Amino acid sequence: MARFALRRSAQALVALLGVSIVVFALIHLVPGDPVRTALGTRFDQDLYEALVARAGLDQPIVVQYVDWLARAAMGDLGVSFRTGQPVTAALLERLPATMLLAAAALLVGLVIALPAGILSAVRQGKPIDYAASGFAQIGVSVPDFWFGLLLILIFARGLGWFPPSGYVSPLVDPVESLRRLVLPAVTAGVVTGAILTRFVRSSVLEAMGAEHVRLARAKGLPERYVLRHHVLRNAWIPIVTVTGLQLATLLGGIVVVEVVFAWPGLGRLALDSVQRRDYPVLQGAVLFMALAFLVVNVLVDLLYARLDPRIRAS
Repeated sequence: MARFALRRSAQALVALLGVSIVVFALIHLVPGDPVRTALGTRFDQDLYEALVARAGLDQPIVVQYVDWLARAAMGDLGVSFRTGQPVTAALLERLPATMLLAAAALLVGLVIALPAGILSAVRQGKPIDYAASGFAQIGVSVPDFWFGLLLILIFARGLGWFPPSGYVSPLVDPVESLRRLVLPAVTAGVVTGAILTRFVRSSVLEAMGAEHVRLARAKGLPERYVLRHHVLRNAWIPIVTVTGLQLATLLGGIVVVEVVFAWPGLGRLALDSVQRRDYPVLQGAVLFMALAFLVVNVLVDLLYARLDPRIRAS
């Protein structure tokens, strides 16, 4: 197991290195001068030259990348052109909001997907199957910004149950934090739940068609016992994989949801940095999103190996 974990971690580091090269190259190939854009009406030649020198933009691009990678490995992702704030500090400032929304949205998605997907598979061809499949299709098709605005109109403006937008830390006011979390979590969670419902249904159906399940039924074992001990145990493996991918997507920042609900997460930070041409912040945000994907994937692979020992053996 330890060798498997080390091998997957090494592969993730190689992938992260490749992502950093692509991100750094693409951002620096965008035309325009980010320092001049960041200064705007405050342009001053001496300040401009000082910022260029501090960012290393007067060096060849290969030298810039090596210097940035060396500092990034130490946790230093540079300084924002717009605010002068260290990029690492800006990311860590937005991280709690992103983690809170991602955890809540995933919880909503699982609460929807697990019973809906399992019942849809067990009652294949019945009304509940059509209802769950219809929900999954609608949930995947409906734009999340439209669904979020609909929730705001109904539950914030109409009924007044929840605030329409904003973020409050649970450490400051847990009740108000929960009230502001409900609408964005449901918006992102319904989309996540729709995606997971389809995978849960297909995974359970595949497990139900296995030979050992038919043998268990032929022995006269109760259907609940067969479902719990023979079907779901084998169906969990692909479900865990897809759930991990959805968690990584949520941790990467749900830009549209964060914009609609004025949620100060990493996705909104990345969007603001694109609009302001703030290269250091954009590089740091994209690198963190890639790191979140890779870390979650490694953890899912380790859990996958724990659930299925054949993977460790291979």
